[in-house]
Amino acid sequence: MTIRNVRDHGQRFRPRMACLKKVEAVMLEMQDPKTGVKSQPQKLVITTIPHAITGEDVVTWLANRYTIEAEEAWALGTMLVAFGYIYPLQDHKRLVIKPDTALYRFQTPYFWPAQQWPVEDTDYAIYLAKRNIRKKGVLEMHEQEQYNGLHKWMNHKWDFIVMQAKEQYRAGKERKKPDRAVFDCQERAYWVVHRPPPGTVSAMDYGLERMVDPNAEEVTGQSCVCVCMIFTQQSIMRPRVKSSVSIGALVKYSVTCNKHDPFLAPCLPSNPWVTDDVTYWLLNMANVDVPTKMRVERWTFSFGELLSDPRGRDDFRLFLKKEFSGENLAFWEACEDLKWGTAATMNEKAQQVYKTFLARGAPRWINIDGKTMEVTVKGLKHPHRYVLDAAQTHIFMLMKKDSYGRYLKSPVFKDTQKRAIGPDQHRFSVSQLEANARKRRPSISPIIVRQQEKEERARMATSGPVDITQVMSKLSNKGKEVPPPKK
Repeated sequence: MTIRNVRDHGQRFRPRMACLKKVEAVMLEMQDPKTGVKSQPQKLVITTIPHAITGEDVVTWLANRYTIEAEEAWALGTMLVAFGYIYPLQDHKRLVIKPDTALYRFQTPYFWPAQQWPVEDTDYAIYLAKRNIRKKGVLEMHEQEQYNGLHKWMNHKWDFIVMQAKEQYRAGKERKKPDRAVFDCQERAYWVVHRPPPGTVSAMDYGLERMVDPNAEEVTGQSCVCVCMIFTQQSIMRPRVKSSVSIGALVKYSVTCNKHDPFLAPCLPSNPWVTDDVTYWLLNMANVDVPTKMRVERWTFSFGELLSDPRGRDDFRLFLKKEFSGENLAFWEACEDLKWGTAATMNEKAQQVYKTFLARGAPRWINIDGKTMEVTVKGLKHPHRYVLDAAQTHIFMLMKKDSYGRYLKSPVFKDTQKRAIGPDQHRFSVSQLEANARKRRPSISPIIVRQQEKEERARMATSGPVDITQVMSKLSNKGKEVPPPKK
């Protein structure tokens, strides 16, 4: 392979490099001659492969080393295969580890992801041309499509690519047969990881490039010293809390939320990070008809937990409507929309909030004290994202002290608590786990999720009841408009 090292390759700018370094420490421990996974020569068809390991030995070693269940050890082993630290000798298309006698080998450190090699199309074209020579023109369907596309795109230097492929193929034939088989498997595993077949999720898909290098050496100078001094002065002026109080609060929070942390407690019906089963995500979607018991229990922890859950806000909104105080939650949500919305619509939203909730005779007027109203109205002359923070905090504390306690004792909450579901634990067999891994798909983009939520809110707004006061106020304002003079 003709791989060149480029110092400023994008992987250096990605936070996953720290994770890969930890994985490499695990790999070094697994390859320890005394305490690692036992390897021995294994017969593959008619070729003896040196230092081969079985999937069963890998899963057993991981389960014993980290004291975890076999299911989680299988998921960890599959992650090692997906990153290319372990490669299969038989089934090259499926980047999963089989907990049986299937043969694997440890990838040489030269091909580890943390080496920061740029995956270039020229190298991939040479690899495909070499396989095309070896297979006498018989490639897999997706490889043939890639080969034809690269041939068309790199037509100007295709002679160089074919020459390199022939030289590498000739050098490979001079090796011993076991070494040649091992190198072919290593190279194929590298390209399966970095150029996966269609329908396979690539573990090397890091997302967008980072514009700042977190690994760069810290620049020292007068400006940096001034920044450090300002930061230190601000830290000294910041109010402090006794360590005993903060530790006590942390312990209380950990004890309260221990059962609700999917990494510390078992997820029901199954852990999606281990089993690739999406039932857990479906049961905990933003707006589900019937929430889970664990989700409803979180609403009782604090008022902030209730408002942070869209399903909890819907339940709380229903309670406030029955108490004829729904404008408080509507105002809080409008403030959040202003705070996190786009800058282009900021002025318009601020004026709309003022006309709907704060102006005299507003259709959904809220009750706040005079001082807060004066500060808010004064700030609306030059609106910004946080111009309504004082009024929002006032309404938040009002709902927290008054409405939240009555909501927890109301029939609305008790009915939701009674209807909440508690899914049973689902244990998957090895074949089911492999099937789930094959169906794995990347997550939906957050932009699409926000767009879907916006469309859902618009649909709910059109299907909901019409506020006659708002309609009449719009009609009256429309009637007061002065028509333009006739020319």
